[in-house]
Amino acid sequence: MTYMDKSIKEIHEALVNKEVTPEELIKESLSKCHVLQEKCNAFVTILDNAKKMEVTDNLLSGIPYGVKDNYSTKGVLSTGSSNTLKDYVPFFTATSITNLEKAGAIMVGKTVMDEFGMGGTGTTGHTGIVRNPWDLNRMCAGSSSGSAASVSAGVYPYATGSDTGDSIRKPAAYCGIVGYKPTYGMISRYGLFPFASSLDHCGALARCVEDVAIVVDAMKGIDKNDMTSWDSSNIHLYDSLNGNVKGTKLCYIKEICDINNYPNASLELKEHLHNFMNKLKECQSLGIEVEEVSVDKTLLNALASVYVVISCAEATSNMSNLTGIIFGPRGEGNNYIEMMKDYRTKGFSPLIKRRFVIGSYVLQSQNKDRYFHNAQRVRRLLVNEWNKLFEKYDAVILPVGSGPAKTFDDTSNMLDKNTTILEEHLQIGNFGGFPSITIPSGFINNLPVGLNITGKCYDDEKVLNIAYALENKFGYKGQIAKEVKENEI
Repeated sequence: MTYMDKSIKEIHEALVNKEVTPEELIKESLSKCHVLQEKCNAFVTILDNAKKMEVTDNLLSGIPYGVKDNYSTKGVLSTGSSNTLKDYVPFFTATSITNLEKAGAIMVGKTVMDEFGMGGTGTTGHTGIVRNPWDLNRMCAGSSSGSAASVSAGVYPYATGSDTGDSIRKPAAYCGIVGYKPTYGMISRYGLFPFASSLDHCGALARCVEDVAIVVDAMKGIDKNDMTSWDSSNIHLYDSLNGNVKGTKLCYIKEICDINNYPNASLELKEHLHNFMNKLKECQSLGIEVEEVSVDKTLLNALASVYVVISCAEATSNMSNLTGIIFGPRGEGNNYIEMMKDYRTKGFSPLIKRRFVIGSYVLQSQNKDRYFHNAQRVRRLLVNEWNKLFEKYDAVILPVGSGPAKTFDDTSNMLDKNTTILEEHLQIGNFGGFPSITIPSGFINNLPVGLNITGKCYDDEKVLNIAYALENKFGYKGQIAKEVKENEI
């Protein structure tokens, strides 16, 4: 009998009843890690020496899980999927991972990501591309690609992720699982390699809403090492799940969901939006009110540019410490300037270098007001627009992306300017620090698609309960990737 494809509560019950031991769970999970690695390249490091933890009343105790490779883990290789840190072994552990360790969770692997979280494809990590376990010719999206692939494949019930633009939520949709980023600061970012500090969120991926609630309950908490963290001790995500959503009010945005806004819509996009509208009808059958609202399209069209400017500027600043002098492989040269230049030139991928060039350009004194400050102003306008919606509605519900996972050679569709807003709207959740969760909502061409629910800051319990009710209604909870099932991983 296998256990890693079950929910956290089911595994915990089996442990308590002594149907299985932590050692047996570790063995099963590690075996699946190695098989999946051959097919999907989901791991930077597999911890074959993972040690058991005592089984306690904590639901996470004795259960294996995965950690995205931009979380610092003491004594365990932590590369951020970059050649600049290919041999880096930290001397401290991220607060959120320490919290999971205190709960008795067992880390068995560090998962591949887009280099330092920059990229939405799962193809820029220094160890190679991550393949989608539903279809090996398709991507998982990024940057939490390895975490999404491994959870979807049934390697373990959950993994950690980070989300700067959609990096938990879109991979979750592409892999048919749940991805949740809580309100900004609910989980400490201490020990998370920074990409864009005002946008970065820690979070979790799992196969059901209940499991991400359990995991984030354990990860969260105020931390003296992260001044943006806050006291969430009065928020109990798992305990608040009751499925009672009668009287809840949701809205969706016409400019994003109306098929008439996509004159060159593919069959997949048409089916995706049709699926979404059908799911809204199912929401109404639960006693949820759903209304269409309109948002200035000029403002929405600025979304992607604002994200690029702010994220690249913050990344340029955050990663100025990657010099090869403090840590990482030492560059070659006759002096420290030549050594730094050699290290950064050889270590970073072309995508990262382009982002640093953009970030440096928009931060130059002659450009800062025109680009960086204006991007901040538009960010505020977008956040204000969403906060106005939250005055009337409990959450905004929208489709994730323009359909199922893209093939690796389908770059033209990804760059279609007509679908930019549809592909990038999840970034607003990062602009405002809003709690945001993606759940599976169906299949197109036998590939999973998802929808997203975003609410106002600190309303995490309500957002997760809405997702919990819809998950039970839709019936896609706990699914394991079809490709994986067929190949007996």
